[in-house]
Amino acid sequence: MDKIYQVFAQWDSEAGAWVAESDDVPGLVAEAESPNLLREKLLVLIPELLELNGVLEKNAGPVQFSVRYQYEDSGVIATAS
Repeated sequence: MDKIYQVFAQWDSEAGAWVAESDDVPGLVAEAESPNLLREKLLVLIPELLELNGVLEKNAGPVQFSVRYQYEDSGVIATAS
């Protein structure tokens, strides 16, 4: 079974953007104004970073990842995958 790389994205109200990081993908930090734009960035960045860090061979095929989104407003936390 192929590995599913876990990504955590949190809304940064000061930046007005979703910020994504991952312990599974060395060097991953990305931000975008919407979850859809963030996903598009991650589709490119994750395979590139995995190749650059020697985790995957070049052109190894599709990479599976899961994003957990968290939004906090006035002490209320909403989480979605």
